[in-house]
Amino acid sequence: MKIQNIGIMSPGDMGQAVAHQLKLAGFNVYTALDKRSARTRTLAKQAGIADVGSLHKLAEQCEVILSVMPPGAALEFAGELAQVLSATQQKVLFVDCNAVAPATMKAIAEKITAAGGRCVDAGITGPPPRGTAKTLMWVSGPEATELEQLANPLMTVRVLSERIGDASAYKMCYAALSKGTSALVLEVMIAARRLGIDDVLDAHFKQRFGAGYGEMLDGLPVIPPKAHRFVPEMLEIASTFESVGVTPRSFQGFADIYGYIATTRLGKETPENCDKSRTGEEVFRLIADEDR
Repeated sequence: MKIQNIGIMSPGDMGQAVAHQLKLAGFNVYTALDKRSARTRTLAKQAGIADVGSLHKLAEQCEVILSVMPPGAALEFAGELAQVLSATQQKVLFVDCNAVAPATMKAIAEKITAAGGRCVDAGITGPPPRGTAKTLMWVSGPEATELEQLANPLMTVRVLSERIGDASAYKMCYAALSKGTSALVLEVMIAARRLGIDDVLDAHFKQRFGAGYGEMLDGLPVIPPKAHRFVPEMLEIASTFESVGVTPRSFQGFADIYGYIATTRLGKETPENCDKSRTGEEVFRLIADEDR
């Protein structure tokens, strides 16, 4: 199948960046903004994404629909789209790009295929593809190779297998280390700040772990505005690990950490309006000092 028309649901921070890259690659990109927030509408307009209004019209317009949204909304959205596909008889290729457990992904695929659609499992790793930042899209499923058409200089598409669930499994394990490490650093340094020994500990970590610790700190400023999204992601990781006999409790705890960060002043910012000049040290200090 030659892909020309792609739907993005929804154009948030990652979705908008992916949509922009697809437009630069020559694809027609659409979204459906009925019932969407003012922020989402603004981001879609900034990226020049055409709004067709309803999900019904999006399914009629596009050969492919990418779901890029908070993982807690992924299954519900797949159900909404499945109802549309049943009503329209459109043979859309649906690509779930969300951070969900393999079991959740399989439930999503069942909904879509039962409605007559086709489904690809996808996991996005890396930052939103803007400037020089590059993103990897890992895909799996019987029709995963179709997505190789979407590759561009800032977005690499890698086919893992023909099994639905493999791309999600990869994303779960990748995020477990990357976002789990960030949660641990934040928890440790917030506690150290409140215990009054953060300066000494921070200096020792820099001496002991060098550039590795510095890279972890460098990644902290972008986290608070996205912390609310990471809560369901940590719970999906916990569910994934529990399904293979590994304790879910550490990631249930990390969900608590991100949930707390989301309630803070920094957590209530958006990726667009946060202070991008903040250092990692400023992030954990501001959070630690907020309730003191």
